[in-house]
Amino acid sequence: MKTAILFAGQGAQHVGMGKDFYAEYPRFRQVFNLLPEEQRRIAFEGPAEELRKTENTQPIMLAFALGVYRVLQEYGFVPDMAAGLSLGEYSALAAAGVFDDKTAIELITFRGKQMAKASEGTDTVMSAVIGLDREAAENACREAQAEGTVEIANYNCPGQIVVSGTEAGVAACERKAKELGARRCIRLEVSGPFHTSYMKPAGEALAEYFRGRTFGSMKLPVVFNCLGREKTGAETVRELLVRQVSGSVYFEDTIRYMAEHGITGALEIGPGRALSGFVRKTERSIETMSIETTEDLGKVKAWTEKQQ
Repeated sequence: MKTAILFAGQGAQHVGMGKDFYAEYPRFRQVFNLLPEEQRRIAFEGPAEELRKTENTQPIMLAFALGVYRVLQEYGFVPDMAAGLSLGEYSALAAAGVFDDKTAIELITFRGKQMAKASEGTDTVMSAVIGLDREAAENACREAQAEGTVEIANYNCPGQIVVSGTEAGVAACERKAKELGARRCIRLEVSGPFHTSYMKPAGEALAEYFRGRTFGSMKLPVVFNCLGREKTGAETVRELLVRQVSGSVYFEDTIRYMAEHGITGALEIGPGRALSGFVRKTERSIETMSIETTEDLGKVKAWTEKQQ
């Protein structure tokens, strides 16, 4: 049986995340202490408004995810494939050996700052459209363009597509989506128009930043957000991470790709259980398990032994 590791994306963060792991596991502390003291304080004590800022959320989420993953490695967990939602892709690449922990946090810190900078002065929002297929959601976006900018940011799972753009454009898209049969639209608590053309300046900055970096070889298959599959020999990690920041996330395609390549179990490192929900709605053949707290470790150990 084959197991994938999945890393959560922005929006799942909450004050107190990782505090129990930090108290109990030296390996987790080793990773989390790579963050500045102020960010560790924000993670454990808040306030929530500071944690929601992109420049804080991204490195804190990555340090949490990698810290938990390193603890799981000490328990003997070895996945067969990896993926992450948006910033979670950096955790997946670190798990695959492309970055060491310190480099991963440096890269995501730079990315978070550039995405926050690209968001400045934009009257933008993100909304999850529930209950429409891809074609209908794409039609709603096209029809809304006359009233404002709106683009598809995420194809999360069947019946859940995230759109992003100006307040006017997204509001128009929400109205048209409901006319086409969407059950509801849910505004997301994020601080920018992620995975849209608004993020192209952040992508350009990343491309420049990556030129001075050396990446390691991939020791674990990673399914990329902007492809919904593994990369080919002609594609580079640098190129795909630059594309990812302003391109749509194909997470539904990622899950289907994993199922097609024999994945039967998916372990999500949170916080939250959103990715497990996407898996269940996309491929019921894949069994899911989530880990967010130290209490989850025993259940995960038993689950992974069953997968093996």
